[in-house]
Amino acid sequence: MKFVDEAFIDIAAGDGGNGCVSFRHEKYKEFGGPDGGDGGRGGHVYAVADPALNTLVDYRYSRRHEAKRGQHGMGSDMFGAAGDDITLNMPVGTIITDADTGEVLFELLEAGQKITIAKGGDGGFGNLRFKSAINRAPRQKTPGWPGERRNLELELKVLADVGLLGMPNAGKSTFIAAVSNARPKIADYPFTTLHPNLGVVRVGPEQSFVIADIPGLIEGASDGAGLGHLFLRHLQRTRLLLHVVDMAPFDEGVDPVAQAKAIVEELRKYDEGLYNKPRWLVLNKLDMVPAEERAALVKDFVKRFKWKGPVFEISALTREGCEPLIKTIYQDVRAKQLAEIAPDPKDIDPRFADADDSGLDLSNDPRFAPRDSD
Repeated sequence: MKFVDEAFIDIAAGDGGNGCVSFRHEKYKEFGGPDGGDGGRGGHVYAVADPALNTLVDYRYSRRHEAKRGQHGMGSDMFGAAGDDITLNMPVGTIITDADTGEVLFELLEAGQKITIAKGGDGGFGNLRFKSAINRAPRQKTPGWPGERRNLELELKVLADVGLLGMPNAGKSTFIAAVSNARPKIADYPFTTLHPNLGVVRVGPEQSFVIADIPGLIEGASDGAGLGHLFLRHLQRTRLLLHVVDMAPFDEGVDPVAQAKAIVEELRKYDEGLYNKPRWLVLNKLDMVPAEERAALVKDFVKRFKWKGPVFEISALTREGCEPLIKTIYQDVRAKQLAEIAPDPKDIDPRFADADDSGLDLSNDPRFAPRDSD
């Protein structure tokens, strides 16, 4: 299936049905009174996060989505039926933005999440509503209210804990295939990966995290070179970035340090927040370097790159060094997840902030004294 992470759609909720002017006509009932019913409400437009979807391609070719209008009110106190709602299934991670104002309206972040993106218009009142002691035969009615209409931009940002960053052919796809259940296309030419791939890395029972592989960046991506910054948005929700570097390029004239610096510079040009995310250095393809030269090569790279963060030496092809890396990643991701769900100190009652239940002495409390055995 073609990967599409951006689409524009027009949506229209249904208009409400009009109210009805009607009077009761019955034999021997000269003044039957009003019996015009209300119009039905228009159909709503819902968006639902569907975990089975991973692309917005359906909305690239189907732009207009319109709900049914409500039925008009009728005589004999009959109200109009509500219009049929429509539901749009979208991938988890979709951002819904007003295309006219640029305002972010909704974000679908959880599987099964359901939101109303356009509300149907209310039905109009029939003349039954205007009956009073003074006005016994009202001829007033109100039309139905129009439903909401919007031009929306849909943008998909994949939800992953860890993102892979690097030049084309650095071994990112090989790495994600080695440590997860993802099976991306792997070949020995640049830009083999043309769209993001997600993989679930299982460290142990009930211990896993999601990793995202995006197409490689090259120098000048901010000016449109290669695939440009087309897919960098998918790294904005990650908690950690892995900068994968090819330590054994085919072309001997290529300097890995210069390539790594170019990637970091492109990251800074794209988004300062993404540039400041925690980033680890992963030196790949060390199986192609003689064992006696590895330590000196790694030391020289780190020194010239002026890197002071974590460094990992791996071979994605032979899986050498991958196991310690994914365990360390899980510990870091898990610690950040726990920090996010920790209670805010502002929400803790100061009266109980320093209370320590473990310091209570219950030895003299008769309620907790041991019972004598008979």
